[in-house]
Amino acid sequence: MADLDLHKVAFPTLDDAHVATLAKFGTRRVLRDGEHLFKAGDRTYKFFVVERGAVEIVEHSSGETKKVALHERHAFGGDVSLVTGRPALVSAVARGDTEVFEISPGDIRHIMGERPALGELLFRAFIARRELLVASEFQGLRVIGAGSSRDTLSIRNFLARNQVPFTWIDPEHDPQVSALLHSFGLTEADMPVVVFGPEPLLRNPSTRELADLIGVRRPLTQRSYDLVIVGGGPAGLAAAVYASSEGLATVVIDACAPGGQAGTSSKIENYLGFPTGISGAELANRAILQAQKFGTQFSSPSPVARLEFEKDTTLVWFDGEHVSTRCLLIATGAEYRKLEVPQREQFEGLGVYYGATPTELQLCHGAEVIVVGGGNSAGQAVMFLSEETLRVYLLLRGGELRKGMSSYLADRIESADNIEVLVDTEISRMIGEQRLEAVEIKNYRTGETRTVPTPAVFTFIGAIPCTNWLPVEIETDSKGFVKTGPLVSASPHWTAEREPFFLEASRPGVFAAGDVRLGSTKRVASAVGEGAMAVQFVHEYLRLMGMRGA
Repeated sequence: MADLDLHKVAFPTLDDAHVATLAKFGTRRVLRDGEHLFKAGDRTYKFFVVERGAVEIVEHSSGETKKVALHERHAFGGDVSLVTGRPALVSAVARGDTEVFEISPGDIRHIMGERPALGELLFRAFIARRELLVASEFQGLRVIGAGSSRDTLSIRNFLARNQVPFTWIDPEHDPQVSALLHSFGLTEADMPVVVFGPEPLLRNPSTRELADLIGVRRPLTQRSYDLVIVGGGPAGLAAAVYASSEGLATVVIDACAPGGQAGTSSKIENYLGFPTGISGAELANRAILQAQKFGTQFSSPSPVARLEFEKDTTLVWFDGEHVSTRCLLIATGAEYRKLEVPQREQFEGLGVYYGATPTELQLCHGAEVIVVGGGNSAGQAVMFLSEETLRVYLLLRGGELRKGMSSYLADRIESADNIEVLVDTEISRMIGEQRLEAVEIKNYRTGETRTVPTPAVFTFIGAIPCTNWLPVEIETDSKGFVKTGPLVSASPHWTAEREPFFLEASRPGVFAAGDVRLGSTKRVASAVGEGAMAVQFVHEYLRLMGMRGA
């Protein structure tokens, strides 16, 4: 029943009023039978409405042509790629003599913003179509590479975090891989390989190469903004939604993929409005689409190299280029500390992980695993992993589970049959050849040690702010967290005659929000609130600058 309802949402028929509204922006096009409107991989393609004949949507990700949908009179084509600006995942082919009118992606975004009822119908259909496509036999990109390969994991994580549909083919468990590689003129020495349909795309690509090829990273369309947001976690995404919806020219620049640390959370159950919970990736994806609908631009992966200040303007440098902005929001968040265990570096990505998502779960399904940490992120990982693994050991340096974890998570952990909480315990040694095979754990109060065979350790300890790229003009504390508000009013870098706003850093017009800010509450809802609040201070700053300029 749910699939039937989703299909109705995905493929509605436009009424005459909607068609008339859309036709004002459209350009008519006549096609012969078998002629393509666009093909999978096209970077420039358009929304269309069928006036006469039919258009079939097909996909070729497996190397074979498969029908996805048939659009007839007053049906329309398109999905979320029109909003995100990414290449088409499917192809559109005329069946019989066909007439359509086409509308550019920019005009569609304009219509969605100006016509709420029509915009909601289109937007809901786009999202539902992507959900149906991913849930079908659609393979998307195919990543061929061993589970024991750090490079393979890096590619899979990048695609997953950027919401790119893909299928992982593991040669260690699929006897057909050699024949598949041979069909592409490749060998196992070329792995990992990224393939789409019948064509090999890249051999062992870097993140940047992959992002450029598949359209995840796109050139920015302007060089000057009202607000540049560095970091695409909850704080940055919230700021992007509010800023762009209120008319500010906004761009989000992220080093890896929007979503931040929260994007790797398997399930968030205490976020307002989601009583059954929501994964961090899904929450981030919804926010990204929401921001893009209002016109926010994104650039990732784009690590920011440095900032330069020129009077009332900030220059943000990344990838050898720069953009200028009147206001800057630092929302780079924090990352988990690394375990101080001998040989830990050897097993990074080969048994030691900093997020528990379906990507990592595929590598330890049915095994015993270890989670280190006592916060909510660790608790969410434990519950997620316990559903598909034999046993989860939760290691706590302290002696109290509830000290840093929400009670609902602690209750579930204590009542689960396959979760064992080990207090006053830490990892003393890691064991393995090519990848992690076991760890030695030690109770530092009793001195007792034991060896646990495991392919995976998930680390959620501490928080290191991502601020090593900031110049001296932006003051931080001894740990690197950005000082804001009253803490910077006496700073030698504060040049304004007024007092700094609550989220304003030591340079006027530069703000900080979320986990990167000194004194913030390390929760998704708090980060979202700070991101929204920062936009109000941006408006106030711009108003004051406008008054001074007058």
